[in-house]
Amino acid sequence: MTRASLNKQPHEVASMFDHVAARYDLTNDVLSLGQDRRWRKEVARAVDARPGQKVLDLAAGTGTSSLPFARAGAYVVPCDFSLGMLKVGKQRQSWLPFTAGDATRLPFKEDTFDAVTISFGLRNVQDTDAALRELLRVTRPGGRVVICEFSHPTWTPFRTVYTEYLMRALPPVARAVSSNPDAYVYLAESIRDWPDQPALAERLRGAGWERVAWRNLTGGVVALHRGFKAA
Repeated sequence: MTRASLNKQPHEVASMFDHVAARYDLTNDVLSLGQDRRWRKEVARAVDARPGQKVLDLAAGTGTSSLPFARAGAYVVPCDFSLGMLKVGKQRQSWLPFTAGDATRLPFKEDTFDAVTISFGLRNVQDTDAALRELLRVTRPGGRVVICEFSHPTWTPFRTVYTEYLMRALPPVARAVSSNPDAYVYLAESIRDWPDQPALAERLRGAGWERVAWRNLTGGVVALHRGFKAA
């Protein structure tokens, strides 16, 4: 298949993820040098899901990111627009309520969830601002959003090394472990072109989220952004 362009046509991105679904979790583990497991733990800590709460896990893929919320006793809905990802997830965790949905037109009523979260998926949405507004719409008053996304390393020498890794080392490694290495060329380019931490925080505020803050993980390779819906 032709890899998705940075214009992010939804059907192209969905098809790309359909083709990497089977080995997606393994590939991420290899390419992140095992850091993705630590990042997921930090997301779970930031979401702070409680028994009886409802959590929307957007861009959940195969549902790996949803498991910590379920273990905490929350009712978690893994949602993704890649049917291939959802199919693999349903085979692995049949008890989770996997739901197909577009981030810009979510199939949920207003004020449904206590917490909404998206990890490494926001940059793949065609209209980032529309997705942030949709997440706000389906969140209950006083509820929270947690976004985990690749970002910009804060130390300039490391940022240079990191960019070189993304554009030079990542594609060959992906060819060795992924079922669709071209997808990871797109992913590397989308990471490089993604807004930095303050810019994403401003977009959250623009969508209506309040008390927006962020913290860096792995020197800013990844950033956790959090915001709240007005009570």
